[in-house]
Amino acid sequence: MKNYKIFAARRRRAANAHPALFLFPLALLLGSCFGLDADIALNPDGSGTIALEYRVSKALDSLGRLDGNERWSTIPVGRVDFQRTLDRLPEMRLLSFSSREDDQDIIISARLEFSSIQGLLAFLDAAGSRAAFSGSAGSGRMAFALSEASPVTDAALADLLAQASEGYAVRIGFSLPSEGSLAVQDRRGSPLEAVPGAAIQAAGRRVWASFPLREVLMAPEGLALVFNW
Repeated sequence: MKNYKIFAARRRRAANAHPALFLFPLALLLGSCFGLDADIALNPDGSGTIALEYRVSKALDSLGRLDGNERWSTIPVGRVDFQRTLDRLPEMRLLSFSSREDDQDIIISARLEFSSIQGLLAFLDAAGSRAAFSGSAGSGRMAFALSEASPVTDAALADLLAQASEGYAVRIGFSLPSEGSLAVQDRRGSPLEAVPGAAIQAAGRRVWASFPLREVLMAPEGLALVFNW
C-alpha cells in the first residue's frame, strides 16, 4: 500500500500538469490502475451499443477512500455512481450493469446504448478535445486518443507506473456498418508501426486493438486510434 500512496501522489501531480487521456468514463479509467475492454457496435443510422468491462485495482479503490483522498475516488464502481454519470449524457442509456470481485480487482461490466454518433463522442470525450468524427454513420472517420505524450520523466515514477500497470491491458473493438480499417498513430498523426505487446485486427467489419496498459500510459508521443469505414 505504501508504494500505491507514493504512486497516487505522484500521478496526481502529473495529472495537474498534464491532461489525462480521453474523458469519462474511458479517460477517467485510463488514468488509473485498471484493465479496460470496450466493444462498440455502430449501426448504419448512427445508433449503437457499447459493451464495457473494466477492472479497478482494490488497492487503488481503497486508497481513494482514505481521509484526504476522497476527491480522487471518482471511478464508478457501483451502479448508482455509473448511472449518475450517464444522467449527464442524454443520448446514452444504461442497459445492464454488474460487478464482482476477484483477489486483486473490482470488475465492472456494463452494456450501454447510444442514439447517435454525437452521443458516442460525448461518452468517449466529454470535453471535446480527444475524439473527432467526420463523414456520416454509413461512411466516416473517427479518431480518438488513448493517451497524450507521456508526461512522466522521473525514473522512479516510471518504475512505479510500470509495476502498478503490470498485468492490465486496454482493448478497444469497433464493429462497423461496412468494411473498414484501423490505424494506430501517435498524437501528431504519425503511424506507430510497433507497440510492444500489442495485438491488432486492422481490417474488416470488426476491427480492434489491444495494448498493455503500460504502453498506453508511457507512449512517448501519445497513442491514438483512427477508424475508417
